[in-house]
Amino acid sequence: MLTIVVSGVIASVPRQGGASWAVLQYLLGFKRLGYKVYFVQPVDEAELQPSGVSLSDSGIARYFVQVMSDFGLAQNSALLKAGTKQTVGMPYAELVRITRRADVLVNISGMLDDASLTGDIPVRIYLDLDPAFNQLWHAAEGINMRFANHSHFVTIGQTIGTPACLVPTCGLTWIPSQQPIVLSYWPVAERITRDALTTVGNWRAYGSIDHEGVFYGQKAHALRQFMQLPTLTAERFVLALAIHPDENRDLAALATNGWNLVDPSRVAHSPSSYQQFIQGSKAEFGIAKSGYVAARCGWFSDRSICYLASGRPVIAQETGFSNFLPSGEGLFAFTTTDDVLASIEALRRNYDFNARAARAIAEEHFDSDKVLTRLLQNVGAIA
Repeated sequence: MLTIVVSGVIASVPRQGGASWAVLQYLLGFKRLGYKVYFVQPVDEAELQPSGVSLSDSGIARYFVQVMSDFGLAQNSALLKAGTKQTVGMPYAELVRITRRADVLVNISGMLDDASLTGDIPVRIYLDLDPAFNQLWHAAEGINMRFANHSHFVTIGQTIGTPACLVPTCGLTWIPSQQPIVLSYWPVAERITRDALTTVGNWRAYGSIDHEGVFYGQKAHALRQFMQLPTLTAERFVLALAIHPDENRDLAALATNGWNLVDPSRVAHSPSSYQQFIQGSKAEFGIAKSGYVAARCGWFSDRSICYLASGRPVIAQETGFSNFLPSGEGLFAFTTTDDVLASIEALRRNYDFNARAARAIAEEHFDSDKVLTRLLQNVGAIA
C-alpha cells in the first residue's frame, strides 16, 4: 500500500470552492484506490486574515478545517505556516514521521518546499495545473517556480514539450496527464435550476506574459472577443465571475451585451455551493485564459470536467484539447462565435443525447481510478 503526500491549495482567500475541488479530486481519488493519503498546505504569513492574526485563528484555518472535516480528511491533513513548525491539524512532528516513510509526493506547483518534509520521499512529482504560465514565469521572467528537487514533472498541458506547443520546457521532461474526477462524488445531476449557460472564474488571475512576440493573457482578453455573443442567441449566459468593481469599461460592456453576472463568493464559495451551481446549470460556456489558447497547450478545465460528470454539456474554448478529447457530442470545442452558436443549436436539437454524451466523456477520460493509476504508473510508483 503506497503512502502518498499531496500538497496544494485547499483554503484560499477569498474562498473558492472550485479551487478546493481541484485538489480534493486527487486526495479523494488516491484514497478511493486504497492508498494512504496525507495533505499539507503551506501558507505564508501575508495570507492570514485579518492581518496579524495567528494561524489557528485565521479565516483560512477555519475554512481548511471545515473542508477537511466534510470529506473525512481531518486526521490526515495539516495547514502549515511556511518557514515554521506551526500547524493546524496534524502536528509538524507527525508530518516529519509520515513523510520519512512516504512513497510519493504530489506537489502542486511545488507548493511544499520544506526539505525536512520532502527530502526522504523517493518519487517527488511536480504537478503543473497551470501549463504555459508555470514554464513561462520560470523561463521568460526568471521567477523561481520551485522545479528543483523533484524527480518527475507532470502537466495537464497535453502538448507541453511537443512541436505543437512553443512554450519552453525549462529543460525538463513533462509527462502529460488528464485531471481526475471522483465520479461517485459527482453523480449525474437531476433538475436544472438555472436555465442558462454558466461558468465560474476570475476576470483576471495574475499578470500576463509577453514572450517572443506572443501574448499570454487572462480570461478578460479571451472573453472580450465574444462580448456580443448573448445578443446573437436566445440562450441566457450567467457568469459567476470575480471581477474588480473598478473594471468599469468591461462591466459596462458585459451588462450592455446581456451577460448576467453573479458573485462567485456567494454561489461558489465552498465545495458544496460550487457543486450546486454547476449541477443546477443547463450547460457550461467555458472561456479559457487567453494564454492557454495562445500556447495551444491542450489545457482542459477541472471545472468543465465537473460539468461533464454531472451530465451537463460543455462548450469550451479551444486550446488544442480536441486533439485528445472527443468533440461534437456532449463536449464542443469553439474558436469563433459561429462555433458557439452552432454548438448551442446542437444542444437545442437534442439536449438529452448530449447530456448522456457528456457523462460518458467524464467516465472514459477523467475517471480518477483510471487517471491516477496511469499517473502512478508513468512515474514508476506502481507497475
